[in-house]
Amino acid sequence: MARKSKIQSDRPTLVDVAREAGVSAITVSRTIRSPEIVSERARRKVEEAIRKLGYTPDPAASALASRSTSTIGLLVPSLTNNVFADVLRGVYEGVEGTRFFVQIGNYRYSALSEEGLIRNFLSQRPAGLIVSSMDQTPAGRKLLEEAPCPVVQIMETSADAVDMSVGFDQLEAVRAAARHVAECGYRRPGFLSARMDPRAQRRLAAFREVAAAHDMLDEARIITTPQPSSVGMGRHLLEQLLARAPETDAVICNNDDLAVGALMEAIRRNIAVPEQLGICSYNDIEMARHMVPALSAVATPRREIGRRAIAMLLAEIEAPGSVRERHIDLGYELVVRESTSSR
Repeated sequence: MARKSKIQSDRPTLVDVAREAGVSAITVSRTIRSPEIVSERARRKVEEAIRKLGYTPDPAASALASRSTSTIGLLVPSLTNNVFADVLRGVYEGVEGTRFFVQIGNYRYSALSEEGLIRNFLSQRPAGLIVSSMDQTPAGRKLLEEAPCPVVQIMETSADAVDMSVGFDQLEAVRAAARHVAECGYRRPGFLSARMDPRAQRRLAAFREVAAAHDMLDEARIITTPQPSSVGMGRHLLEQLLARAPETDAVICNNDDLAVGALMEAIRRNIAVPEQLGICSYNDIEMARHMVPALSAVATPRREIGRRAIAMLLAEIEAPGSVRERHIDLGYELVVRESTSSR
């Protein structure tokens, strides 16, 4: 018989925890998997024993026993983008106190990387997946369609989602911003965008649509880059825009970083905002609200998207088929502030 390694023999087991806590092994198992069904007194004993012994459950063994782990996979394109930080906050608030924990995968705006992460996550038998994209590769989408667990796609909502979705209409949000600029009296608007992932491309298409309908579309006033978004990039893009089309009297930015950068560049050039240049942002993170002048913006419900997505997922895990409303549109809000005004 092969001798156990020291690491294996010294690792505390569930039985060790039960003995230390003075409870049964099944109580320990329930405390780990479903703490809400265990009495507070027993739960505290088990938690103290786990801390004292340094016990960690074996996810592989749990998966063999239950055909899935307690892991919920969350795939996002960025860990530094404040938009997804808000989504993560909502997800973690929703999962707190349950038997599940969240494992994050960052696919860095690469559909191929996302496909690899989906494949990797599914190999670990997750209880469910939250995916912040509708733009998988064909192979990635097939993996999601055949996933043996519930899947929620977030940030947009569509009947074409593989299972469930929660988000808002990205195109209509940009249309609202473009209409607002036109209604304010700006006639020569520009559009700034970075990264140019599929979602950014759809937003640009929505801007073109409304600008053309109001007879104010000029391709010279559309400045994009495949580089990542940043405040510095916003300054650089506005610099390019004004060099190419100095008559520009308003700009819609694909996100808040670019809008803040554009505002800073306008201030540096002594361009009066909103009198000479209107600026409208997208997402409405906290920084945008506290600029001087404060930025008008399309406010998106990122935190609520995270909360609703995890709630849908947990409900479907516990009772498959129980989620009736499988595609939820949380809407958006056009918040008018000082950076745009009627002319």
